[in-house]
Amino acid sequence: MKTEDIQIRDPFMLPDETAGVYYLFKTTTVNSWVGKGTGFDCYTSRDLREWTGPTPAFRPPADFWATTNFWAPEVHRFNGRYYMFASFKAEKRYRGTQILVSDAASGPYVPLTEGPITPPDWECLDGTLHVDAEGNPWIVFCHEWVQIHNGAIYALQLSSDLKHAVGRPRFLFNASEGPWVRRPEWPEKGTSRHFPDYITDGPFLHRLANGSLIMLWSSMGGKGYAMGIARSETGAVTGPWRQQAEPLWAEDGGHGMIFRTFDGRLMLTFHRPNNTPKERAVMIEIEEAGDTVRIKE
Repeated sequence: MKTEDIQIRDPFMLPDETAGVYYLFKTTTVNSWVGKGTGFDCYTSRDLREWTGPTPAFRPPADFWATTNFWAPEVHRFNGRYYMFASFKAEKRYRGTQILVSDAASGPYVPLTEGPITPPDWECLDGTLHVDAEGNPWIVFCHEWVQIHNGAIYALQLSSDLKHAVGRPRFLFNASEGPWVRRPEWPEKGTSRHFPDYITDGPFLHRLANGSLIMLWSSMGGKGYAMGIARSETGAVTGPWRQQAEPLWAEDGGHGMIFRTFDGRLMLTFHRPNNTPKERAVMIEIEEAGDTVRIKE
């Protein structure tokens, strides 16, 4: 099948240069907002145009804690194994990011621990792995607007086996700090609440050739779902983080990540449009420009 044949939210690409294979992971269910979660699938390609699959990368065991909202799987190779970071929820349980593990990129993945790695009493989603200059792993994730109104992004250091937190979450920034971010109208329609809601989605970190550390993240902009860039002023995950004034992608698309092709091109992938079930993966070549990235003309 071709890229445009695959309905996909939150695309994540894992290139395996040794095998010459690209692994593509996605939020799997047709309507991931409601109903029982089924797991996550994987597609493979050698040219980013023709794809084989899907094959099941994760199916929940019978005693798995979560039942719904299986979202945004990311796969990272770390210390010789493959780790999937994904978001899950259950009735009377807070949404959280769980880490899964496999010895093969395509899976099957199994839970690394019994529950989410994010704080148990926080509504969280979209955890991503970052490894700092000293080799320490961190999870960077969203503290969700549904609980705190002004969505935030935090970093939490992890143990070397990724099984538990080291210390407390470190606040990075709120959604409203993005100059391009707009307050959506829909959360408050028909309600008596008067708190402004701002959304954080899909953080992804990228180290530039000059050593700068940037973060892609998504929210609502002036033309719908959009994706912006923040830059760490110290080059460390703890920041402080400065927001880029204009979004990288401004209209009806987001939750992106950056990868490099086998021929050395830097690529951005994200989903658009944002309406279910029309979402498709977009892949656009980008380039580094000083302390940021931009779409290559």
